[in-house]
Amino acid sequence: MEKRQSIQLRLLSYVVIAYMMMAFAWWTILLFTKNEDAFLAKRDKLRLIMAAEMGVQTDEVFFKSEVYKELQQQYQRQEMMILGEAVVFVISLAIGVWLINRGYNKEMLAAQQRRNFLLSITHELKSPLASIRLILETFQKRKLPEEQLEKFNKSALQEVDRLNKLVNDLLLSAKLETTYQVHETAIDLVSMLEEMMDKLAIKYPEAQWQLTETGDTPFIRGDVDGLTSVFSNLLENALKYSPAPAQIEIVIQPSSHFLEIDIADQGIGIPDREKSRIFDKFYRVGNEDTRKTKGTGLGLYIVKQIILAHQGKIQISDNTPQGVRFQIKLPIPVNKMAYDQTVVGGR
Repeated sequence: MEKRQSIQLRLLSYVVIAYMMMAFAWWTILLFTKNEDAFLAKRDKLRLIMAAEMGVQTDEVFFKSEVYKELQQQYQRQEMMILGEAVVFVISLAIGVWLINRGYNKEMLAAQQRRNFLLSITHELKSPLASIRLILETFQKRKLPEEQLEKFNKSALQEVDRLNKLVNDLLLSAKLETTYQVHETAIDLVSMLEEMMDKLAIKYPEAQWQLTETGDTPFIRGDVDGLTSVFSNLLENALKYSPAPAQIEIVIQPSSHFLEIDIADQGIGIPDREKSRIFDKFYRVGNEDTRKTKGTGLGLYIVKQIILAHQGKIQISDNTPQGVRFQIKLPIPVNKMAYDQTVVGGR
């Protein structure tokens, strides 16, 4: 119903625009005609006056006279003015239509993304809750051996972690638009990444990790919770969108002003047409492979906003021979003596 109303409104807008164009074309032709009629009337009147007062009888003498030339120039100026106004109006109308269409398309895209988000968030909330409920009902109805108890407990904890991450992402995305502030702490990024990989290895035991440092990695200053969210989102995405066993490569390279972190996978990749939009809020790549995976379209939005809040940069490119490579740059403090005594994730 909503889509039908949208199509009807768009058709109505096109009809109104077409009517305006035809009406303007008609008035333009009418102005040209009236201007020409006025010129011919003034010409005939001037000819009669010159014939009566100055004795001008031939067309050749009349058309060469200064008075007629001035009248003709005035007519041409008026003609050019009408034509110029017509061109300005058409260009203004075209720009207005383009802006309206662009705004309309953006609104429709945002509405579609919001609908997709509501559908995905409903599934993301209901699925773990249903799993936890089933596990609790199983505990209530049956006495299970130790092995199964451990397995069910592990599954329930994973679902709780999934819910916790979802809630944190929702809260963080709301905070990023209003009150997010970077609470700086000295961070050992290598240790932070190693801890994340150890935790993810429990959930993805077949994944293959390669962490490489190309130099002496300095500590950076940043928000612990924010950067944890950044790298956990990137690593989980790399795992989710890679065929098992996932192969994840992390390269940390310090430079004079930035700490560069590359995270690459051998997954399904991202089409070029989608690369400029994957950091938009609620946006998910629109192909069947990614639609089968769990997600809300908030992860990469959070990643980019937090990186920008840290005065950093993030880029995406194709990996070789397949997959995606995220390239992150975080600033290294100029005064290295300014670190706090407490270092998060220190080695």
